[in-house]
Amino acid sequence: MKPHDSAPPPLAFDLQGHRGARGLLPENTIPAFIKALELGVTTLEMDVVVTGDCQIVVSHEPWFSSEICSLPSGEPVPPEEEKAHRLYEMTYVEAARYDCGHRGHPRFPSQEKRPASKPRLRDVVEAAEAYADAHGLPPVGYNIETKARPDWDGVFTPNPETFTRLLYDVLVETGVKDRAILQSFDPRTLRVGRGLDPSWRLALLVEMSGDAGLENNLELLGFTPHLYSPDYRLVDAALVAAVHDRGMQLVPWTVNTLKEMLLLNNLGVDGLITDYPDVGRAFLRTRDA
Repeated sequence: MKPHDSAPPPLAFDLQGHRGARGLLPENTIPAFIKALELGVTTLEMDVVVTGDCQIVVSHEPWFSSEICSLPSGEPVPPEEEKAHRLYEMTYVEAARYDCGHRGHPRFPSQEKRPASKPRLRDVVEAAEAYADAHGLPPVGYNIETKARPDWDGVFTPNPETFTRLLYDVLVETGVKDRAILQSFDPRTLRVGRGLDPSWRLALLVEMSGDAGLENNLELLGFTPHLYSPDYRLVDAALVAAVHDRGMQLVPWTVNTLKEMLLLNNLGVDGLITDYPDVGRAFLRTRDA
């Protein structure tokens, strides 16, 4: 497997806020992304889907999760009906009537409850850029996951070519493409992204379950991306060395304790993705000290 076509220069340690700051504020919302920037992340990590009117919307699922979302009526989304509330069959105006914040998150008890709708990607970028400019922050990075699977094509999402092109166009139009990473568990959108623009930084996401190992994962993808991004539990010294030997950076997910962050740092990872940017900030202070 040959190295990727155009490797970017090495970056400083990249602290990424998972879905903004999921442990602190409703996930994938503008308040969560602003909080992450306030706490000092380098990069905003997020997920995107597509609405029926071709808007790129920041959301972990291509439907409204019964765990955190409420209907326009204010009632919780029934678990047995959640996949019927698919964004790909709605306009963005319709999707924005749902709330995914005021109930809080049962798995993140410290998360502040507040009303929040799913934002468009362009609105997230505009808010983040404005906040960074107003507070004299360095340029914001964006790590964007396409929520795509072959069995979702035409049902929950468009085909990979359409999905990736819509995302690329938003990044170009908002002027942040060169600071954006395209990440996915689905190799198809990464292949499309590489064909659209070889300079676009790409990250292969790897789950704990079904991990076939570095060589097999890269063979399935068909090329070497800029970043390799596994579940943090898969990371050891041998994986870090193998990833670096292939010219990639290694940025694991989702790392939520100071102890885990320090251990991974000692192994030589290039960054990490966390639900708790406040813990990430404490890690960076400890690391620098």
